[in-house]
Parts: sequence; C-alpha cells; structure tokens
Amino acid sequence: MNMRWRALACDYDGTLASRGRVSPTTIAALTQVRNSRRKLLLVTGRELPELLEVFPFVSVFDRVVAENGALVFDPASGKRRVLGHRPSPKLLNALRTHRVRPLSIGRVIVATLRTQRPVVARMIDELKLPLEVILNKRSLMVLPYGVNKASGLLDALREIGVAPRDAVGVGDAENDEDFLALCGYSAAVANALPGLKHKVDLVTSAGYGAGVTELVSCLLNGGPPPQSRLRRS
Repeated sequence: MNMRWRALACDYDGTLASRGRVSPTTIAALTQVRNSRRKLLLVTGRELPELLEVFPFVSVFDRVVAENGALVFDPASGKRRVLGHRPSPKLLNALRTHRVRPLSIGRVIVATLRTQRPVVARMIDELKLPLEVILNKRSLMVLPYGVNKASGLLDALREIGVAPRDAVGVGDAENDEDFLALCGYSAAVANALPGLKHKVDLVTSAGYGAGVTELVSCLLNGGPPPQSRLRRS
C-alpha cells in the first residue's frame, strides 16, 4: 500500500459482505493489509452482537465502528465505548404504539425498514427529540444528531493515532457518504448506489468483497491505481 495510506476503513453489508457473508478471498486481502502494518477498521450499521454472530473474523480489525457510528469496539481488548445516549423511551413507546415493525434496538441505534420513514419522522417531530433519520438502502436508522459513521470513524482513528487524511475508505450506500468524505481517499464497490459512485475517488470494477480485494491489491502495489475516477470538487 502506498506509504501515505496508513489505514483502510470498510463498510460491511454490501461492501465486504454479500448476503451477510465475507468470502475467504476477501479475508485474505484484509489480512494482507494487516500484515503490511496498516490499520483496519470496520464501519457498519449493524449492532455489535449481531455482527459477532455472523462474522467470526472480526479480530482482523483494529477497531469496529458499529451502530452506524454510535459504538467503537476494540476486538483485541474487548473494550466497547458508547458514543451516544440510549434510545428515547418516549420514541420507543410511540413506535410500538404505532406498530412499527420490525424494530431493532441497540445501545444507541433504533432501526427499522425504510418504508416506516413517514411514521418514524412524524413521531420524532411530535416528540421534539434531537434525533435524525439515516437511510441505508431498504433500512432506516434513528440516531442522535451528529452521530454517524463519520463521527464514529473519527473517534476510532484518533484512538489508534491515524489522521483521516491518511485513511482509505470503501462503501456502497447512502450512510457511507459521510465517512468516505472524511477519508483522504474514497472508493465505492461496483454494486454501490449510483449516487455514491459520483462522490468517490474510485469505483472498483468488481462488486462486494471482490471489489475490496481489487482495491487492496491496487493500494498494496503503490496505488491509488491509474484508473481512479477523481469526482470530488
């Protein structure tokens, strides 16, 4: 990897993982990054217990930013830091009363389907809560204002001593835009949403984990690659 790039920050679903699973080839590529003495960070909207159930290789990462920026986890020590307040009981009661389903409740995050956006937004407005709705393809997440993947990644990078400008980020969806904009170099996998592709430096030719593997190969060999698409102003 080009010596400027000291860390790689990856989204999970739709980026590293396809249908929730990460291929052995992609794990091998991530291990190459780790063996090159660079740092690895996983930046995901998933709640940590759920992630640990489906992804047994989390120890390859130096930090995991979970709950879309609301929790930072150190796999080596097991330490977890929560970066927001617990979900509002008033909001949870209102959502249950209006039968919002499915309803997932984390340490900070509240998540449901995108189709529930009108009722969720109305409840937040009526209760005058300092919360915002963040979209992720078919999913919807509710978090305190200012808590997102960028804020969580920034906290994790500070903890491991890496400047954002020295990090490469890769993702696929709307909720990745903020953390990719924070990174010194940004990429989207081939299956990413069209809107995201227009906001990054590179779009890989392959999708999902194969795209991440492609990115790693380019960077380890002195990238960014010559076919990079510089789109940001």
